[in-house]
Amino acid sequence: MHWPGTIRQLGSDLLSLFSPPQCCACGTALVRGEQLMCAHCLMKMPLTNFHKVRDNMIEKSFWGRIHIERATSYFFFVKGSDFQHLLHALKYNGRKDIGVTMGRRFGNELVRQPDFSHFDRIIPVPLHRDKLKKRGYNQSEMIARGMSKAMSVPIDTKTLVRTTFTETQTRKSRIERWENVKSVFAANPAVNLNGQHILLVDDVLTTGATIEGCAQALLNKNPDVKISVATLAYAHTV
Repeated sequence: MHWPGTIRQLGSDLLSLFSPPQCCACGTALVRGEQLMCAHCLMKMPLTNFHKVRDNMIEKSFWGRIHIERATSYFFFVKGSDFQHLLHALKYNGRKDIGVTMGRRFGNELVRQPDFSHFDRIIPVPLHRDKLKKRGYNQSEMIARGMSKAMSVPIDTKTLVRTTFTETQTRKSRIERWENVKSVFAANPAVNLNGQHILLVDDVLTTGATIEGCAQALLNKNPDVKISVATLAYAHTV
């Protein structure tokens, strides 16, 4: 018998008995073998499957604004749903593990599709240094870390920076969102991305203004770079 492993498992079982881990979506206790979310929530997750469809609604939202190779999101965001709890815990409650785990699951899906099977680097949408210091981590970087592991693509957190602290985008219109972010991102001029295909990663896509600002900053310095987009959630607005 492998005693160290057995003892660790017993300790884990005892801890789960008195303080069972909960589903990050619905809050029910997880059973052995479940990670992050219960089987029920995994089954009902509103997946977009946009990575399987060219000219999907996210890609169309960028038409006439900026050239994006492909764009997708893992699941649809619906305000008030169980999955809002998951995103809130990732962004505000210190649950970095949610980003990494969901990113890995998303990456495992993407890598099966030819259009998403090869990238030179993954770039998460950056936080301003003041917000990063306050929060302690960048939720988009956590998602990108999971995707990096699943897709075997290096993560790059140095090339793209947020130079200006901006207000929250939550209650802003499409035009207000763009005005809020259009000149707050910058690309490191010492890094040459020309000829590369990068995957730009964020937590939630609503109007696409943040992604557009990031992509424009990268294209200003690297006109021959190819950019695709992947976000954990898509909050469709009419």
